[in-house]
Amino acid sequence: MDTFFELVIVIPTYNEAKRLSLKKYFNFLKTYKDVMLCFVNDGSTDNTKSLLQDIELSASENVKIVEHAKNRGKAAAVLSGFLYGHNNILHKKIAYLDADLSTSLEECYALSQHINERTKFVFGSRIRKLDSCIRRKPHRFYIGRAVATLISRQLNLYVYDTQCGCKIFSSQLAQTVMTEKFVSTWLFDVEIFHRIQNVYGKHRLIRLSKEVPLQSWIDKNQSKVSFTYGLRMCFELLLIWRKYRRTSIDESQRALREAVA
Repeated sequence: MDTFFELVIVIPTYNEAKRLSLKKYFNFLKTYKDVMLCFVNDGSTDNTKSLLQDIELSASENVKIVEHAKNRGKAAAVLSGFLYGHNNILHKKIAYLDADLSTSLEECYALSQHINERTKFVFGSRIRKLDSCIRRKPHRFYIGRAVATLISRQLNLYVYDTQCGCKIFSSQLAQTVMTEKFVSTWLFDVEIFHRIQNVYGKHRLIRLSKEVPLQSWIDKNQSKVSFTYGLRMCFELLLIWRKYRRTSIDESQRALREAVA
């Protein structure tokens, strides 16, 4: 009989050998027996595959590895993990998380507890509060706030943090919105909101979603933000807007009809 898991966590990996904390994964798997970790090795050229196999050996019943022969980007890796989960793992909820564990596995599991009969989509938010530990480089924070403002305008929906790499779905919702290829390689998180809104409408999206401030998030990205990064983000936002603009038009027409009625 196949095991039924409370939660599947999809973890995309690409050349993560220097950032993978095996101890954190080992400790988590010792405690959380109702979780399946699904790693997607996205064409890594370093020692990532070997380290993932070490994690798998430590808890073979709770770890699966999906291999990409060539690097296809984070969006494709996340989608591959979700499709593998849909087809091969019995589960109640499914999430994705960054391999460096900027958000911890334990906090991802805690956030998943918000999924219930009413709430089908939960995502972490890097809001700095008195009782939280959010460590983010100043330049990334300010760029992030500017991007978040643009995204909120595009969605016509106020979301504080669409780009936090911790999102959890009910199995049913995931099988509805996480099945087709993303048009964006960097901003696929934004597409997720568009897809849910496209299926359910803006007001139901709000009702079935929950944005939860994280207790801890540590910025472990050592790369510098270049000028071309900003240009590419703007370009990808344009691609997303072109693909999903019909949603906004239909939503406006629906609201108008309801007002007239």
